Amino acid sequence: QVQLVESGGGSVQAGGSLRLSCVASGISFRPYNMAWFRQAPGKEREFVAVSQSGGSTSYVESVKGRFTVFRDNTKNTVYLQMNSLKPEDTAVYCCAAQYIFGGSRYDYWGQGTQVTVSS
Repeated sequence: QVQLVESGGGSVQAGGSLRLSCVASGISFRPYNMAWFRQAPGKEREFVAVSQSGGSTSYVESVKGRFTVFRDNTKNTVYLQMNSLKPEDTAVYCCAAQYIFGGSRYDYWGQGTQVTVSS
């Protein structure tokens, strides 16, 4: 069984930092692009960042310069370092895995971890 488990969420004040982790089990980690999405109350799910299998990264414009995505293939873990957090970053953050030899859809999703940023 494939499972993605996020951790590291919590409540912080604006300007603070959090680091999210996503541990994958049941798959070989390396041939997957690993992405982070978020969904705020009343909003649609939004792409945040991706760490591609080959090492490249990309981010949604609103988090550039503040968030960093990176991975440790040995530990089957992808991270999202979030700095200078803003109240508008409040959301449930989920990780997702995309097989590089498949299509564009994400194959597996985690349950999510709550991030709350107070002003």
